[in-house]
Amino acid sequence: MINSEAIWRADVQQRIFRELLEAFSRPGDVRELPDWTDDAAAQRGVLATLMDGESTLADPHGLIDGRDWHLLQARREVPETARYVVADGRRAPDFEPALGSLESPEFGATLLIKVGSVGTGDDCASLTGPGIKESSELRYSGLHPKWLERRGEWISSFPLGVDMLLLDATRIVALPRTTRVIEMKRSAR
Repeated sequence: MINSEAIWRADVQQRIFRELLEAFSRPGDVRELPDWTDDAAAQRGVLATLMDGESTLADPHGLIDGRDWHLLQARREVPETARYVVADGRRAPDFEPALGSLESPEFGATLLIKVGSVGTGDDCASLTGPGIKESSELRYSGLHPKWLERRGEWISSFPLGVDMLLLDATRIVALPRTTRVIEMKRSAR
């Protein structure tokens, strides 16, 4: 049976891939995944774009629909060794992702963190680093404060570390390991 959802088509995946490239080259810029995804969640569109039979993927919080695993073709791994980890941003991180090695820092994990919103929200962080002119402000909601704290620990031995992608229903924002993130304001909990 062939899946006719737009996110599984090559032309849509190419568009999503271009948005991912833009997001990682301009950290903190919120990228919209427009109507061509047929209302699929940004997370599903990104996974459909990035995964193949060579990819390793962990889903410690059970966010991936069981029917999608076959289509993704990714090999299931534990979060500590997977190249990609999907996680619920409302929960504190409860695993230690792969950070790569000095010989191969590119083996550090990419964390796809599902949040309430990116680009809007009561929480705010200041971003600096490559791809950011002076500094920028990122607004968001639905991200447990421990994620940014742990991210700081995970990237403290650069070039080792993780890259993060925050995703809400329709938008993405990248936080590569080269980006410095300073939490400025948190809403009352």
